[in-house]
Amino acid sequence: MFTGTGVALVTPFLPDGELDLPALRTLVQRQIDGGADYLAVLGTTGEPATLTEQEQRQVIETVSDAAQGRIPLVLGAGGNDTAAVCMRFRRYTEQYRPAGLLSVSPYYNKPTQEGIYRHYRALADCTDLPVIIYNVPGRTASNISAETTLRIARDCPNIAAVKEASGNVEQIMQILRERPQGFGVISGDDLLTLPLMAAGCEGVISVIANAFPEQFSAMVRAARAGDFAAARRLHYALMPATQLAFAEGNPAGVKMLLHLQGLMSPQVRLPLVSASDSLKLRMQQALQVLSSAEHV
Repeated sequence: MFTGTGVALVTPFLPDGELDLPALRTLVQRQIDGGADYLAVLGTTGEPATLTEQEQRQVIETVSDAAQGRIPLVLGAGGNDTAAVCMRFRRYTEQYRPAGLLSVSPYYNKPTQEGIYRHYRALADCTDLPVIIYNVPGRTASNISAETTLRIARDCPNIAAVKEASGNVEQIMQILRERPQGFGVISGDDLLTLPLMAAGCEGVISVIANAFPEQFSAMVRAARAGDFAAARRLHYALMPATQLAFAEGNPAGVKMLLHLQGLMSPQVRLPLVSASDSLKLRMQQALQVLSSAEHV
């Protein structure tokens, strides 16, 4: 169901740290114009941990209003309290009816594999919407093993896919090899998207597509069509900017790229800090090279 390019939207802030909802509307339109297939709202890139509940509602409602049903929306709803995440699942299901829900594996608690399995079973029981598991052990300190992902996929019909950001290609290939029919595997790493699609992934939920929606979506479409020569050209053209986007963490890097493109302030909320001046300079140079290459 979740194929092609999903974009993990940033949440724009004004220089004083308040929400910049007009910039968010512009960003949504830019993704639609650029060929994105769906939008992921309030994922890690959207900084939901530092948004109040009211601000989260404002973000969801602004994106929904800007999209006007032209593109599916996936809402992020994760946490390390299963009961609290279930409550949010029910609320989002009743209030917004998105195309799906994206939920990160519980962080900080460091549950066992059995605990992770029971967590997702509980979430699946709280909604009739499709649910995407999000495995990002670099942030949660707790990997979801291939065996656990496959167990969840087999036992929970509305767990529709996994967004895999473990960086463990062997683990991801095991999921691809043994997954039940209809269960999607989505890249959670921009730089691994092309090789993972070659291995069988359906697409990506991307960070860098915020800044380069047209180019990144074209790369994913080419890979889906089996035109890996074209996909490689786009992948390697975007690679330097993508590496820089993550050099000082996400979303500080991609927000600086968006700032240099004139779309929003580079502001993030503490404990994150904006990209450094040295990284900004390197990004400016990368954007110039990329622009020159597009006009050759």
